Amino acid sequence: KLATMNLASGVGGKIDKSQILSAVEEYEKYHVYYGGQEEERKANYTDMVNKYYDLSTSFYEYGWGQSFHFAPRWKGESLQESLKRHEHFLALQLGLKPGQKVLDVGCGIGGPLREISRFSSTSITGLNNNEYQITRAKELNRITGVDKTCHLVKADFMKMPFSDNSFDAVYAIEATCHAPDAYGCYKEIFRVLKPGQYFAAYEWCMTRAFDPNNKDHQRIKAEIEIGDGLPDIRLTSKCAEALNQAGFEVLWEKDLAIDSPVPWYDPLDTSRFSLNTFRLTALGRFFTRSLVKSLEFVGLAPRGSLRVQEFLEKAGDGLVEGGKKEIFTPMYFFLARKPDYNI
Repeated sequence: KLATMNLASGVGGKIDKSQILSAVEEYEKYHVYYGGQEEERKANYTDMVNKYYDLSTSFYEYGWGQSFHFAPRWKGESLQESLKRHEHFLALQLGLKPGQKVLDVGCGIGGPLREISRFSSTSITGLNNNEYQITRAKELNRITGVDKTCHLVKADFMKMPFSDNSFDAVYAIEATCHAPDAYGCYKEIFRVLKPGQYFAAYEWCMTRAFDPNNKDHQRIKAEIEIGDGLPDIRLTSKCAEALNQAGFEVLWEKDLAIDSPVPWYDPLDTSRFSLNTFRLTALGRFFTRSLVKSLEFVGLAPRGSLRVQEFLEKAGDGLVEGGKKEIFTPMYFFLARKPDYNI
C-alpha cells in the first residue's frame, strides 16, 4: 500500500505534475528510437539525464529497491543479497579502511552508499546531479542513521566542486555510463583522487560481440539507451582506453557477467516467474501497468505516468535481449590506480 502511494506521489520527481506528459515527450525526442541524434544527447545530457531520473526514480524504487544496479548472482542467492555482495566486492577491491573519505560518483538515492559506508566504516560523499534523488537519499540516510558520516552533493560529475587530491577512494556503480565523454569524466575522477589511491567501477558497455552494422544489435542498443537515459553506450575497450588516457594505471578489468551462475538479467526476464521479484515478472508488470493506469485515471498519479512505465518496460526488454545475445554488459569491472608521484 505504502509502496503504491510512494510510486504515485513520486512519479516525475521535481517536475511539476502537470508537465510530466510533455517531459516524457521531450525526453523521448532525444533518442534514436524517435529519430534523435547522439550529438544532441551528448550536448544536452544534463537535461536528458535529469528528466530521465525525475521520471523513473519512483518506478525503480518500487520495482527494484534502493540500489539501482545489477549483480552477478549465485544459485540460491536472492536478488537483494546479490546486490549487497556486489557492493561489498567493490569495497573490498578498493581496500576501504575505517575513517577514509570516499566518493560515490552518481550515487542515485544512495542504496550502495549506505551499504558500503556501514560495511567499511567509511565516510562517503555521494555526488548526484538530480535534485529529486538527492532529496530522497537525504531522507533515507536520516532514516538509516548514516547522515552523520555520509553527505550528498548536487553537482555534475564532469565538473566536480572538489579540490584536487581530496579523496582516499572513488567508486562508480553503473553511473558514469551517463557521461557524454568517458575520458572527461575519468579525468575529473583522477583529479579529485589522492595520488597512489584507487578508483573502481562497474560500467555499462557493449561487448566485443556487438556488431555496429547488425540492425538487430543497433535496435537493442537504442532500446537500452532510451530506457536508461544514456547518450551512447561505449565498448569495453573504449573504457580501458579512456582510463589510460586520463592517467590511470588499470590493475585489472573483467566483464563479471561472463561467469555469473544466474544471469544478471534474470529478474527482468518475463519468460521466467519468481515470487521474490514478482513486480518484475510479466504478471507483476501487468499489475503495475494496471495500477499506474488506474492511479493516472483517478488523478492520484500524474498524466504521462503510464508512458514512463512503458519506456522502462522497453528498456527491460532491450537489456534482456542484449544480455542473452551477450552484446551488452552492466558489469564491466575495473580497478585503477592513480600513480603516486613521490616515488
